[in-house]
Amino acid sequence: MSAKAKRQREDSKLATPPVPGNKVRSAPASPEANRITELRVTGHLMMLDTGLFCVFETPGAANGHDASGLPGVRISLPPRPKDRPESVSISTFRPDGWLSGGAALVRVAEGPAQVLVTVYQSPQQGPESAPRLQVLKLSGDSGAPAQGTAEPAAMARKESDRAAAVKEPEVVAHVQRTGDVGAKVGEWVGKPGSGLWIEGFGIAPKNGVPAEDVEYQAVLGRDWLSPWVEGGKFCGSRGMALPLLGIKVRLKGATAKDYDCRYSATFIDGSSIGPVNAGEPCETESLAALEAFQIELHPRGSVSAKEKKPPAKRRTAARAR
Repeated sequence: MSAKAKRQREDSKLATPPVPGNKVRSAPASPEANRITELRVTGHLMMLDTGLFCVFETPGAANGHDASGLPGVRISLPPRPKDRPESVSISTFRPDGWLSGGAALVRVAEGPAQVLVTVYQSPQQGPESAPRLQVLKLSGDSGAPAQGTAEPAAMARKESDRAAAVKEPEVVAHVQRTGDVGAKVGEWVGKPGSGLWIEGFGIAPKNGVPAEDVEYQAVLGRDWLSPWVEGGKFCGSRGMALPLLGIKVRLKGATAKDYDCRYSATFIDGSSIGPVNAGEPCETESLAALEAFQIELHPRGSVSAKEKKPPAKRRTAARAR
Protein backbone atom coordinates (compact mmCIF):
# COMPACT_ATOMS: atom_id res chain seq x y z
CA MET A 1 0.00 0.00 0.00
CA SER A 2 1.38 3.34 -0.97
CA ALA A 3 2.08 6.11 1.56
CA LYS A 4 -0.67 8.26 0.08
CA ALA A 5 -3.26 5.50 0.49
CA LYS A 6 -2.22 5.00 4.11
CA ARG A 7 -2.74 8.70 4.89
CA GLN A 8 -6.22 8.67 3.33
CA ARG A 9 -7.13 5.60 5.39
CA GLU A 10 -5.96 7.20 8.64
CA ASP A 11 -7.93 10.42 7.85
CA SER A 12 -11.10 8.42 7.28
CA LYS A 13 -10.77 6.88 10.74
CA LEU A 14 -10.43 10.27 12.44
CA ALA A 15 -13.47 11.77 10.69
CA THR A 16 -16.62 11.06 12.72
CA PRO A 17 -19.70 10.69 10.53
CA PRO A 18 -22.90 12.32 11.78
CA VAL A 19 -25.15 10.05 13.81
CA PRO A 20 -28.42 9.34 11.97
CA GLY A 21 -31.32 11.29 13.43
CA ASN A 22 -29.15 14.04 15.00
CA LYS A 23 -29.32 17.54 13.62
CA VAL A 24 -26.22 19.58 13.17
CA ARG A 25 -26.51 22.71 15.34
CA SER A 26 -25.87 26.02 13.65
CA ALA A 27 -23.92 28.81 15.32
CA PRO A 28 -26.10 30.99 17.58
CA ALA A 29 -27.26 34.29 16.14
CA SER A 30 -25.22 37.31 17.11
CA PRO A 31 -26.78 39.24 20.02
CA GLU A 32 -26.31 42.42 18.01
CA ALA A 33 -28.86 41.13 15.47
CA ASN A 34 -31.71 41.86 17.93
CA ARG A 35 -30.41 45.18 19.21
CA ILE A 36 -31.53 47.30 16.28
CA THR A 37 -35.14 48.45 16.03
CA GLU A 38 -36.48 50.39 13.11
CA LEU A 39 -38.42 53.43 14.24
CA ARG A 40 -41.30 55.27 12.71
CA VAL A 41 -39.87 58.67 11.74
CA THR A 42 -41.71 61.59 10.20
CA GLY A 43 -40.31 64.99 9.34
CA HIS A 44 -41.84 68.38 8.67
CA LEU A 45 -40.35 71.61 7.38
CA MET A 46 -41.69 74.64 9.21
CA MET A 47 -41.30 78.11 7.74
CA LEU A 48 -40.80 80.91 10.27
CA ASP A 49 -40.58 84.66 9.79
CA THR A 50 -38.14 86.92 11.59
CA GLY A 51 -38.71 86.86 15.34
CA LEU A 52 -38.55 84.70 18.46
CA PHE A 53 -40.77 81.61 18.61
CA CYS A 54 -41.60 79.03 21.26
CA VAL A 55 -42.39 75.49 20.03
CA PHE A 56 -44.03 73.22 22.60
CA GLU A 57 -46.29 70.22 22.94
CA THR A 58 -49.99 70.99 23.23
CA PRO A 59 -50.94 70.93 26.93
CA GLY A 60 -52.93 67.89 28.00
CA ALA A 61 -51.95 65.73 25.01
CA ALA A 62 -51.58 62.08 26.04
CA ASN A 63 -48.69 60.72 24.01
CA GLY A 64 -48.32 57.39 25.81
CA HIS A 65 -44.54 57.20 26.15
CA ASP A 66 -43.21 53.64 26.26
CA ALA A 67 -40.14 52.21 28.00
CA SER A 68 -37.87 53.73 25.35
CA GLY A 69 -39.17 57.23 26.08
CA LEU A 70 -40.75 57.51 22.65
CA PRO A 71 -42.40 59.32 21.02
CA GLY A 72 -39.89 62.13 20.89
CA VAL A 73 -39.46 65.37 18.97
CA ARG A 74 -36.34 67.20 17.83
CA ILE A 75 -36.16 70.72 16.39
CA SER A 76 -33.17 71.33 14.14
CA LEU A 77 -31.95 73.00 10.99
CA PRO A 78 -32.34 71.15 7.68
CA PRO A 79 -29.22 69.25 6.48
CA ARG A 80 -28.54 71.90 3.87
CA PRO A 81 -30.32 75.03 5.05
CA LYS A 82 -30.98 77.70 2.50
CA ASP A 83 -29.75 81.25 2.90
CA ARG A 84 -27.74 81.83 6.11
CA PRO A 85 -27.88 79.02 8.71
CA GLU A 86 -26.27 81.28 11.32
CA SER A 87 -29.38 83.50 11.22
CA VAL A 88 -31.36 80.78 13.03
CA SER A 89 -30.60 79.66 16.59
CA ILE A 90 -32.43 76.85 18.40
CA SER A 91 -32.36 76.23 22.16
CA THR A 92 -34.09 73.50 24.16
CA PHE A 93 -34.57 72.95 27.88
CA ARG A 94 -32.65 69.68 27.66
CA PRO A 95 -28.98 69.79 26.64
CA ASP A 96 -29.40 66.76 24.35
CA GLY A 97 -31.88 68.61 22.13
CA TRP A 98 -35.05 66.60 22.78
CA LEU A 99 -38.31 68.45 23.36
CA SER A 100 -39.73 65.80 25.75
CA GLY A 101 -42.71 67.70 27.07
CA GLY A 102 -40.77 70.94 27.35
CA ALA A 103 -40.26 73.67 24.79
CA ALA A 104 -37.78 74.97 22.26
CA LEU A 105 -36.91 78.58 21.52
CA VAL A 106 -36.25 79.40 17.88
CA ARG A 107 -34.76 82.79 17.07
CA VAL A 108 -34.84 83.82 13.41
CA ALA A 109 -32.65 86.87 12.80
CA GLU A 110 -33.35 87.07 9.08
CA GLY A 111 -36.53 85.38 7.90
CA PRO A 112 -38.21 83.61 6.42
CA ALA A 113 -36.26 80.49 7.38
CA GLN A 114 -36.96 76.77 7.47
CA VAL A 115 -36.76 74.63 10.61
CA LEU A 116 -36.90 70.83 10.57
CA VAL A 117 -39.31 69.16 13.02
CA THR A 118 -38.66 65.40 13.35
CA VAL A 119 -40.96 63.02 15.26
CA TYR A 120 -39.65 59.62 16.39
CA GLN A 121 -42.02 56.78 17.33
CA SER A 122 -41.58 53.10 18.14
CA PRO A 123 -43.11 50.57 15.67
CA GLN A 124 -45.96 49.80 18.07
CA GLN A 125 -47.05 53.43 18.30
CA GLY A 126 -49.64 54.63 15.83
CA PRO A 127 -50.02 58.10 14.30
CA GLU A 128 -52.38 59.09 17.11
CA SER A 129 -49.51 58.92 19.62
CA ALA A 130 -47.45 61.53 17.78
CA PRO A 131 -46.99 64.71 19.87
CA ARG A 132 -49.16 67.66 18.91
CA LEU A 133 -47.02 70.75 18.61
CA GLN A 134 -47.91 74.41 18.87
CA VAL A 135 -45.94 77.50 17.91
CA LEU A 136 -46.17 80.75 19.88
CA LYS A 137 -44.55 83.91 18.57
CA LEU A 138 -42.94 85.74 21.48
CA SER A 139 -41.64 88.76 19.58
CA GLY A 140 -41.43 90.09 16.04
CA ASP A 141 -38.99 92.02 13.91
CA SER A 142 -40.72 95.38 13.94
CA GLY A 143 -40.75 95.95 17.70
CA ALA A 144 -44.43 95.08 17.81
CA PRO A 145 -45.76 93.77 21.11
CA ALA A 146 -45.67 90.02 21.56
CA GLN A 147 -48.84 87.97 21.40
CA GLY A 148 -51.18 88.86 24.22
CA THR A 149 -49.98 92.45 24.56
CA ALA A 150 -52.43 94.77 26.27
CA GLU A 151 -52.49 98.41 27.22
CA PRO A 152 -51.83 99.24 30.89
CA ALA A 153 -55.42 100.25 31.61
CA ALA A 154 -56.77 97.02 30.13
CA MET A 155 -54.22 94.54 31.45
CA ALA A 156 -56.50 93.31 34.25
CA ARG A 157 -59.96 91.83 33.67
CA LYS A 158 -62.84 93.90 35.03
CA GLU A 159 -64.66 91.26 37.02
CA SER A 160 -66.45 92.52 40.11
CA ASP A 161 -66.20 89.13 41.82
CA ARG A 162 -62.41 88.98 41.57
CA ALA A 163 -61.00 90.27 44.83
CA ALA A 164 -57.46 90.53 43.48
CA ALA A 165 -58.42 92.93 40.68
CA VAL A 166 -57.83 96.66 41.15
CA LYS A 167 -59.21 99.60 39.18
CA GLU A 168 -55.88 100.76 37.82
CA PRO A 169 -53.35 97.96 38.26
CA GLU A 170 -49.69 98.73 37.94
CA VAL A 171 -48.63 95.09 37.82
CA VAL A 172 -50.68 92.36 36.15
CA ALA A 173 -50.04 88.62 36.01
CA HIS A 174 -51.87 85.87 34.18
CA VAL A 175 -52.24 83.05 36.70
CA GLN A 176 -52.90 79.40 35.93
CA ARG A 177 -56.62 78.50 36.00
CA THR A 178 -57.37 81.98 37.34
CA GLY A 179 -56.79 84.57 34.63
CA ASP A 180 -55.42 88.09 34.92
CA VAL A 181 -54.92 89.50 38.41
CA GLY A 182 -53.67 92.99 39.20
CA ALA A 183 -51.89 94.80 41.99
CA LYS A 184 -50.05 98.01 42.78
CA VAL A 185 -46.28 98.37 42.75
CA GLY A 186 -45.06 97.16 46.15
CA GLU A 187 -47.88 94.61 46.51
CA TRP A 188 -47.75 90.89 45.79
CA VAL A 189 -49.28 89.79 42.50
CA GLY A 190 -50.26 86.15 42.49
CA LYS A 191 -50.82 84.34 45.76
CA PRO A 192 -47.85 82.92 47.69
CA GLY A 193 -48.58 79.34 48.67
CA SER A 194 -51.32 78.84 46.08
CA GLY A 195 -49.34 76.37 43.96
CA LEU A 196 -50.60 78.09 40.80
CA TRP A 197 -47.97 79.25 38.36
CA ILE A 198 -47.78 82.52 36.44
CA GLU A 199 -47.83 82.38 32.62
CA GLY A 200 -47.20 86.05 31.83
CA PHE A 201 -47.07 89.52 33.33
CA GLY A 202 -46.89 93.23 32.60
CA ILE A 203 -45.72 96.29 34.57
CA ALA A 204 -47.01 99.84 34.13
CA PRO A 205 -46.05 101.95 37.17
CA LYS A 206 -47.77 105.21 38.04
CA ASN A 207 -46.77 108.11 40.31
CA GLY A 208 -44.42 109.80 37.93
CA VAL A 209 -42.45 106.75 36.72
CA PRO A 210 -42.79 106.49 32.93
CA ALA A 211 -43.71 103.00 31.75
CA GLU A 212 -41.12 103.22 28.98
CA ASP A 213 -38.36 103.52 31.63
CA VAL A 214 -39.15 100.01 32.88
CA GLU A 215 -38.11 96.86 31.07
CA TYR A 216 -38.53 93.23 32.06
CA GLN A 217 -37.86 89.69 30.93
CA ALA A 218 -39.34 86.28 31.72
CA VAL A 219 -37.14 83.34 32.62
CA LEU A 220 -38.12 80.53 30.24
CA GLY A 221 -35.42 77.98 31.09
CA ARG A 222 -31.86 77.63 32.25
CA ASP A 223 -29.99 80.55 30.71
CA TRP A 224 -33.10 81.30 28.63
CA LEU A 225 -34.70 84.71 28.83
CA SER A 226 -37.44 86.25 26.74
CA PRO A 227 -36.64 89.47 24.87
CA TRP A 228 -36.76 92.68 26.91
CA VAL A 229 -40.32 94.00 27.02
CA GLU A 230 -41.10 97.68 27.56
CA GLY A 231 -43.34 98.74 30.45
CA GLY A 232 -47.04 98.51 29.76
CA LYS A 233 -46.69 95.51 27.47
CA PHE A 234 -47.40 91.88 28.23
CA CYS A 235 -44.55 89.37 28.54
CA GLY A 236 -45.34 85.67 28.30
CA SER A 237 -48.54 83.91 27.26
CA ARG A 238 -52.17 83.45 28.24
CA GLY A 239 -54.01 80.13 28.34
CA MET A 240 -51.06 78.15 26.96
CA ALA A 241 -50.17 76.37 30.24
CA LEU A 242 -46.58 77.59 29.86
CA PRO A 243 -45.25 78.59 33.30
CA LEU A 244 -42.66 81.30 33.75
CA LEU A 245 -39.66 80.27 35.80
CA GLY A 246 -38.68 83.70 37.08
CA ILE A 247 -38.44 87.39 36.21
CA LYS A 248 -35.83 90.04 35.56
CA VAL A 249 -36.51 93.79 35.77
CA ARG A 250 -34.37 96.85 35.06
CA LEU A 251 -34.77 100.61 34.85
CA LYS A 252 -33.45 103.00 32.23
CA GLY A 253 -33.44 106.67 31.42
CA ALA A 254 -33.93 109.24 34.17
CA THR A 255 -35.77 106.68 36.30
CA ALA A 256 -32.62 104.56 36.59
CA LYS A 257 -30.83 107.58 38.10
CA ASP A 258 -33.61 108.56 40.51
CA TYR A 259 -35.03 105.20 41.62
CA ASP A 260 -33.91 101.87 43.00
CA CYS A 261 -35.73 98.72 41.90
CA ARG A 262 -35.81 95.35 43.56
CA TYR A 263 -38.15 92.38 43.44
CA SER A 264 -38.98 89.14 45.23
CA ALA A 265 -40.81 85.98 44.20
CA THR A 266 -42.21 82.70 45.47
CA PHE A 267 -42.31 79.46 43.50
CA ILE A 268 -44.57 76.42 43.41
CA ASP A 269 -41.93 74.20 45.04
CA GLY A 270 -42.27 76.28 48.21
CA SER A 271 -39.10 78.32 47.79
CA SER A 272 -38.78 82.09 47.75
CA ILE A 273 -36.13 84.43 46.38
CA GLY A 274 -35.37 88.05 47.05
CA PRO A 275 -35.35 90.80 47.19
CA VAL A 276 -32.82 90.97 44.33
CA ASN A 277 -31.56 94.15 42.70
CA ALA A 278 -32.53 95.45 39.27
CA GLY A 279 -31.02 93.51 36.39
CA GLU A 280 -30.60 90.26 38.33
CA PRO A 281 -32.67 87.16 37.54
CA CYS A 282 -35.08 86.12 40.26
CA GLU A 283 -35.24 82.34 39.87
CA THR A 284 -34.53 79.14 41.80
CA GLU A 285 -31.66 76.73 41.27
CA SER A 286 -34.22 74.04 40.39
CA LEU A 287 -36.05 76.37 37.97
CA ALA A 288 -39.40 75.86 39.67
CA ALA A 289 -42.39 77.65 38.18
CA LEU A 290 -43.07 81.22 39.31
CA GLU A 291 -46.01 81.52 41.70
CA ALA A 292 -46.11 85.17 42.88
CA PHE A 293 -43.84 88.21 42.82
CA GLN A 294 -43.49 91.70 44.22
CA ILE A 295 -41.94 94.73 42.48
CA GLU A 296 -40.56 97.58 44.61
CA LEU A 297 -39.61 101.05 43.38
CA HIS A 298 -38.02 103.48 45.85
CA PRO A 299 -36.43 106.90 45.32
CA ARG A 300 -32.67 106.48 45.16
CA GLY A 301 -31.18 106.38 48.66
CA SER A 302 -34.45 105.87 50.52
CA VAL A 303 -35.19 102.83 52.66
CA SER A 304 -38.49 101.00 52.65
CA ALA A 305 -40.23 101.32 56.01
CA LYS A 306 -41.33 97.71 55.93
CA GLU A 307 -40.33 94.92 53.61
CA LYS A 308 -43.26 92.86 52.48
CA LYS A 309 -41.91 89.34 52.49
CA PRO A 310 -43.60 86.00 51.81
CA PRO A 311 -44.94 84.12 54.85
CA ALA A 312 -42.06 82.79 56.95
CA LYS A 313 -43.17 79.17 56.55
CA ARG A 314 -42.72 79.50 52.80
CA ARG A 315 -39.15 80.75 52.85
CA THR A 316 -36.31 78.33 52.06
CA ALA A 317 -32.58 78.49 51.65
CA ALA A 318 -32.80 78.95 47.87
CA ARG A 319 -30.78 81.77 46.38
CA ALA A 320 -30.77 83.80 43.16
CA ARG A 321 -28.16 82.78 40.63
